[in-house]
Amino acid sequence: MIGFIGGGNMAEALIKGMVLKGQKDILVSEPRGMRKTFLEKAYGITTTSSNKEVAEKCSILILAIKPQNMAEVLDEIAPLIRPEQTVVSVAAGISIAFIKSRVKTEKIVRVMPNTPAMVQEAMTVLTMSKELSQVEYATINEIFSSVGKTALMPESLLNSVTALSGSGPAFICVFVEHMVAAAIKAGLTKEDAYTLATQTLIGTTKMVEAGYELSNIRTMVTSPGGTTAAGLAVFHDKNLGQMVEDSLSAAKKRAEELGA
Repeated sequence: MIGFIGGGNMAEALIKGMVLKGQKDILVSEPRGMRKTFLEKAYGITTTSSNKEVAEKCSILILAIKPQNMAEVLDEIAPLIRPEQTVVSVAAGISIAFIKSRVKTEKIVRVMPNTPAMVQEAMTVLTMSKELSQVEYATINEIFSSVGKTALMPESLLNSVTALSGSGPAFICVFVEHMVAAAIKAGLTKEDAYTLATQTLIGTTKMVEAGYELSNIRTMVTSPGGTTAAGLAVFHDKNLGQMVEDSLSAAKKRAEELGA
């Protein structure tokens, strides 16, 4: 049985993906009664209010909780964790070494998915302790592949991954929100501005998926002395590149602080 501690948005996204792939042997601990009822009815799974019950019954334990709650939850379930169990953490910044220091299993996987998991378009990066076999890793990878693409990377890169793909959806949305706001100031209705901006985002993403390089798309759109060139010049003058670099650096630093 696969167990989740925490029944929030990320847990729900994973549950949805797993159920769509035919996996229903799932147990979720969630303290909120209405949320438990929703998960049961929506996905046909079993819920409980007890973290300990999940730790006792499940061979794979996914900790879908906030980094700030990790120590408390691990202390609660530690007496029930067995060496043959695999513990998977989706909490930003929490290291494999930290989890190993609290539980009796050496089989730890640290994972950084992102919110597009909610529509099965996640980018998830996994790293695993050396004690995990390839077969065991394949099982974990299958869970996260149910909601999008996956990649295996060393743990030393996980905080950078958190800053890029973990926080990235929020950064992209802020940029698009500002495009919409600027378009409204330029005379478009809110509805039209939103439609134009979001479809432009979707269309550009589809071009990338089709194999177009980002730089090539930019060149295709930009005519010398044209409207796009005028707009890009402002990005250059305002040093957009440095702003983006600083944003990712701040997110990475915060991930490091959460794991300290």
